[in-house]
Amino acid sequence: MGWFPCSGRQSKPTSKKKRKKNRSIDPIQPSSESIRSNPLFKTKDSIKDGGSDHSAAQTFTFRELAAATKNFRGDCLLGEGGFGRVYKGRLEGSNQVVAIKQLDRNGLQGNREFLVEVLMLGLLHHPHLVNLIGYCADGDQRLLVYEYMCLGSLDDHLHDPSPGKKRLDWNTRMRIAAGAARGLEYLHDKASPPVIYRDLKCSNILLGESYHPKLSDFGLAKLAPVGDNTHVSTRVMGTYGYCAPEYAMTGQLTLKSDVYSFGVVLLEIITGRKAIDNSKTGGEQNLVAWARPLFKDRRKFFQIADPVLQGQYPARGLYQALAVAAMCVQEQPNMRPVIADVVTALSYLASQKYDPEIHPIQNSRCSPSTPPRSKRDNDKRLNGSSSSCSGSGSGSGSEKNNTKRFF
Repeated sequence: MGWFPCSGRQSKPTSKKKRKKNRSIDPIQPSSESIRSNPLFKTKDSIKDGGSDHSAAQTFTFRELAAATKNFRGDCLLGEGGFGRVYKGRLEGSNQVVAIKQLDRNGLQGNREFLVEVLMLGLLHHPHLVNLIGYCADGDQRLLVYEYMCLGSLDDHLHDPSPGKKRLDWNTRMRIAAGAARGLEYLHDKASPPVIYRDLKCSNILLGESYHPKLSDFGLAKLAPVGDNTHVSTRVMGTYGYCAPEYAMTGQLTLKSDVYSFGVVLLEIITGRKAIDNSKTGGEQNLVAWARPLFKDRRKFFQIADPVLQGQYPARGLYQALAVAAMCVQEQPNMRPVIADVVTALSYLASQKYDPEIHPIQNSRCSPSTPPRSKRDNDKRLNGSSSSCSGSGSGSGSEKNNTKRFF
């Protein structure tokens, strides 16, 4: 759940090395009183989903949260990153199990990001966004209290599974991808004004029961441009490997910047590879750079699928998932789909259940078998040509036809 400048190298979230304090040009020093007095924060349920009511975030004392985590004891530690540490705790009054994020006073995530997260999650409510229960701003202590997500992060399951942990099958991966896309769609299309997430990555997708995904960590979120404005100009922040190229180079942030980051996450879900993996050599370190040449040749698609799947995935589903990912990571923002089209495509893929007992297992030593054609020849754009997954060719710029182009 931590973040780093896009221009730097990605660090492991569990690193315990001391980091330099991030300096903001216009620092904010919030207190419990200043947060409560913010007019935005007083607005309860300003943005609803499904008509459900939501209470404003609670305020906690440092003493209460220390008691909940047994004085932040080591065996309650869930993880650590640039922001500080996350502990599992139990609130004494309600007996509710929670996750408590204690911001490192010398870390990368400062008071501004703390305030943004409290304000954003106090207003935004959706089944695929993590629920903020409350916060603590006693003195110089900054803590955030979230609902506890029992299965940890998507990153844990894809890249750092504990011994004996069940690996994600194809059906579960598609459900997670579709759910994360729905959370992003809510931010882009349902929130008013729209919200640019700006830090979409596997470690910020948390999993609850039945692998239900929720987006977390909104400290870098920005309100999207409205009216005649085309972008937000801001500091380039995020995580190396996930940042859209135009944002990393110019600082111009748009909703399509999030779509690029989602494409990287979807590639991680399909391949099991990290966005940036310095343990690999040369051209294989950057996931997008490694995958782009493979998009152009259907005979190489099997090389992209995560070997952990052991061929247990549908050939057509793999083609279509790769088409979605490839469109999302287009270098030109206007070539990327809107997130609503991505949700439509992934919801369809998540509904197509793969059963290895019934369906064939793909042989990794040869290209997957060609899937049967439908009456409308839905697989036409995945015909192995150079535009099969790259999105080049006629009609690529028309956003309203993106779903049709996927399939």
